[in-house]
Amino acid sequence: MSRPQCPRCQRPLSHCLCAAIPSLASDTAVLVLQHPSEAGHALNTARLAALGLVNAQLRIGEVFEDLPADDGLDNYLLFPGEQAVPLVEVAERGRPSRLIVPDGTWRKARRLLYLNPRLASLPRVALPEGLVSRYRLRKAPMPGALSTLEAIVVALNTLEGAGRFDALLRPFEAMIDAQIAAMGEDVFRRNHTDGRHR
Repeated sequence: MSRPQCPRCQRPLSHCLCAAIPSLASDTAVLVLQHPSEAGHALNTARLAALGLVNAQLRIGEVFEDLPADDGLDNYLLFPGEQAVPLVEVAERGRPSRLIVPDGTWRKARRLLYLNPRLASLPRVALPEGLVSRYRLRKAPMPGALSTLEAIVVALNTLEGAGRFDALLRPFEAMIDAQIAAMGEDVFRRNHTDGRHR
């Protein structure tokens, strides 16, 4: 028997995050393309980003025929790669832009690029190096790997001003704290830390 869910944040009503979700305006448009396998995930950070940003959209699927075209915005794919330019370079250009962010495991995100050649052909932008995820429930698959929400916050803070979008992290932290409380501190320490978290 499933627990009643909040229709907006899709968390159990007892753990609804809506009160913590801000409503932030950004000059940069954000389009999150979510692999269907992530949509029902309990720890869905892309949904939190889309709910907390006025100028954001979340689309779910594997093939996206209707990607934005010539609407006056420069489109950038937020995804690492050899040709990716640092976000600070985009910020210096001062032109209206849209970040397109694939959401899924690294394997699923790469699949989205494979299935959508137009998406894969977009100019890529990269996050700064040396970032550490706050996602204490998942082990990062590689150094600098962040959740989708964290990546969007870093990107927007880089493009529009340090700290401007940190409020997006409030529901993220609340979600993680609730998950840790549900599993119990001892279980969390045993399975998700290396002894550094106290």
